[in-house]
Amino acid sequence: MQAKVTKEYTANDIKVLQGLEAVRMRPGMYIGSVSTRGLNHLIYEIVDNSVDEHLAGFCSEITVTLEADGTASILDNGRGIPVDVNEETGLTAVEVVFTMLHAGGKFGTGGYKISGGLHGVGASVVNALSEWLEVTVKRNGKVYFQRYERGNTIDSLKEIGTCKKSETGTYVRFLPDKEIFEKTYFKADAIQSRLHETAYLNPELTINFVNKRYDEEETVVYHEENGIRAFVENLNADKEKLHDVIYFKRTMDNIEVEVAFQFVDEFQENISGFCNNIYTQEGGTHITGFKTKFTMVINQYAKELGILKEKDANFTGQDVRNGMTAVVAIKHPDPRFEGQTKTKLDNPDAAKVVQEVSGEELERFFDKNLDTLKKVIACAEKSAKIRKAEEKTRTNLLTKQKFSIDGNGKLANCESRDASECEVFIVEGDSAGGSAKTARNRKTQAILPIRGKILNVEKASMDKVLANAEIKTMINAFNCGFSEGYGNDFDITKLRYNKIIIMTDADVDGAHIATLLLTFFYRFMPDLINEGHVYLATPPLYKVVPKRGQGEYLYDDKALEKYRKDHPNGGFTLQRYKGLGEMDAEQLWETTLNPETRILKQVEIEDAMMASDVTGMLMGNDVEPRRKFIHEHAHDALLDI
Repeated sequence: MQAKVTKEYTANDIKVLQGLEAVRMRPGMYIGSVSTRGLNHLIYEIVDNSVDEHLAGFCSEITVTLEADGTASILDNGRGIPVDVNEETGLTAVEVVFTMLHAGGKFGTGGYKISGGLHGVGASVVNALSEWLEVTVKRNGKVYFQRYERGNTIDSLKEIGTCKKSETGTYVRFLPDKEIFEKTYFKADAIQSRLHETAYLNPELTINFVNKRYDEEETVVYHEENGIRAFVENLNADKEKLHDVIYFKRTMDNIEVEVAFQFVDEFQENISGFCNNIYTQEGGTHITGFKTKFTMVINQYAKELGILKEKDANFTGQDVRNGMTAVVAIKHPDPRFEGQTKTKLDNPDAAKVVQEVSGEELERFFDKNLDTLKKVIACAEKSAKIRKAEEKTRTNLLTKQKFSIDGNGKLANCESRDASECEVFIVEGDSAGGSAKTARNRKTQAILPIRGKILNVEKASMDKVLANAEIKTMINAFNCGFSEGYGNDFDITKLRYNKIIIMTDADVDGAHIATLLLTFFYRFMPDLINEGHVYLATPPLYKVVPKRGQGEYLYDDKALEKYRKDHPNGGFTLQRYKGLGEMDAEQLWETTLNPETRILKQVEIEDAMMASDVTGMLMGNDVEPRRKFIHEHAHDALLDI
């Protein structure tokens, strides 16, 4: 039972956060997280504002620079933020934009017709979460400058020079606050991926990416004249294409709909949605509208051609989309997103318009291109046959061996049935599993030992995946089913544990096992990762015990090096843990299981499309791309240690 609060609850207990205090106190509400994903999001917020200038017809070039000193800068040649005084606040428009939440030209009627950053908090949030931020504006033949520190205005907006009247734009440079973020080192490849996406979505826009950091110096120019058609071609570059890219674009009820898609000889769908240049990772009404109408159109044609008989069941949506790579991009004058980070579109009118436009354009195309239509329907036929065979295999395999929740193979379950407080540790090896079972809190912590390296699902067929003992044990233990290209039995509401914690040795083999597990989760239970349920435990590498004083656990070689520097004259004994099995139960509890002292790393996906491509490349059969990727990203790996 929860203890009753005895202190009187009065008006003084209500905390009023002034200015940008709320952003600094709860940054995750505004940028998603304080990990590298949230850090990169700072750049995206400013870039989105520049893209809005492009959409308004006033910006043709944006330059994003990762500076050598750890700052980031964004330069555009738009109109420049207005510098005159806002009558409502008495502040210049520049200061309003960078110091006040929900302020900007996107809330009025004359500033922007279409905007991605419609919440109006982007610039101010970046300012709040930076040690310092500087903005330079060129407008009306003059150059203006203002500086802020942790969201606070340091100087009033000042005129610092002149320029040609034709020279306009905004330059923002900022240093992320190390008090807020876990790391302040921007992840270049994720930023480049996002900028390239933006270039595909805006064929008349040029985006320059400049990296000035040591050992990473490069300049890349993104300009994609063929827009999302080129986007789809790029996504399918290494795949066997069944036809040329199909493309259409139309405006209805002030909503612009643009779609490009192509089928390849693979049986999974890859549909990406965008609204006002914002990638909607979780989809939304525009994606639902396209999927629904496409399924209806293909089933209609299949019946008209006699491929589906009246007695036959329709193709499922998954049947008709397996093999499809598509980009669905809309521009909406008043988009509604779920959450500030805009991962899902929520406008009902978007579904209606996308359905109508897609239906008419698909029929117009397929009526004239019967050969392409037959190839698409053939994909659906093949997919339906495989789906039915897989459903039979899945039923047979999963019903052969049913587990009770407390006798699930080697699972040592916890006593509580409240999923919100329960966690399961997937532990490498029987010896570590034995120590973990002894050390754990039996009420809330379950232990699931696995033996050796689990199956690499990226290379395996569905029947082999479902026949794998370790995978079957996890599916049954988690209790929420699984997702797969031919069906979807996954239900996150049935998840047995709020935290799924991968606990492997701190060596290469341990990292490989963790990677195999993450690949399985990403391909078959992606919502576990997307909704923040998957974690990596961080066991220590060393324990140092000085001649005097308390012993201390060290988690990597850098920590050991620092310890030696800090204790140049102090003698100490050093214990190196080769694996979790070398720790006794007390040590394992203290370092890895105890919620008060352990270090957990939450697994996040910043760029879903890039994550899918990288997973396929690293875990697939083609060796050369994998070798090239590892060579090019070795520096990033070292920085992430």
